[in-house]
Amino acid sequence: MSSKVVVVTGASSGFGKLTALELARRGHVVVATMRDIEGKNSQIGSELINAAKAEGHELQVIEMDVTDEASVNAAIDRVVEQHGRIDALINNAGTMFVGVTEAYTVADIEQQFAVNFFGAVRADRAVLSHMRAAGSGVLIHVTSLMGRVIFPFFGVYSASKFALEALAEAYRYELSSFGVDSVIVEPGPFPSNLLPSSPAPSDEQVLATYGAVALVPGQIKNNSDQGLDPANPPCPQLVADAIARLVEATERRPLRTVVMPEGMDFGVEGLNQAIAPIQNNLLTALGMSNMI
Repeated sequence: MSSKVVVVTGASSGFGKLTALELARRGHVVVATMRDIEGKNSQIGSELINAAKAEGHELQVIEMDVTDEASVNAAIDRVVEQHGRIDALINNAGTMFVGVTEAYTVADIEQQFAVNFFGAVRADRAVLSHMRAAGSGVLIHVTSLMGRVIFPFFGVYSASKFALEALAEAYRYELSSFGVDSVIVEPGPFPSNLLPSSPAPSDEQVLATYGAVALVPGQIKNNSDQGLDPANPPCPQLVADAIARLVEATERRPLRTVVMPEGMDFGVEGLNQAIAPIQNNLLTALGMSNMI
């Protein structure tokens, strides 16, 4: 297997960090991106580089703020200048808003979308001209089971992930004749810092009118690990492994890859299987079956 040049967004923690390290272990040229590498993330960036080096591998950390188009374009231009190409982009950067949906203001929701949706839009657009020119490449979009099913109080987060699923699937069809693939990874409820760090809604007046219901999101955050087997906790490395397999795939990749903790089945796999033929029939009816 030839080495791939892979860009990972949101590599400072969680799935992004694990994925960057896993791809480095497999011998790929990994560019781990994150914000503020000279400031608050300087230590994290060094730890990532040193962790790869300790296992005999190399990993590069560069600045990229997915909410800033100039930052994204500069990072991608730098990678292409240094390595000549980008074979895979892992759109992993994300935040999670959990709270009473009505109490999130428009500005709050725009902030959620700025990272989870428009961050991927910016990164995809920055790499696609290079991939289409090369006639190869893959865009991997990390969404969530909540990009397919709805949990109460996760409405803003789910909306951003539903939007990302639509974008990724549209790219799947439109890029098929250019040798560029677009796929989706749907992780389940693995431990991460997303839930504990979720910002509260800004509209406190609306929140006050919800009474006891307004307390539920806090209870969700405080009890997120209940029901998990402490002797066998969910392993987020499974997500990194799944992403790495998609990067390395030599045949047509599946549009969606569901990665759930053992023993947890929220029906997302079945939902995907049920919807696929409907979508394929639609494309056939439109005379676009070649894009399937």
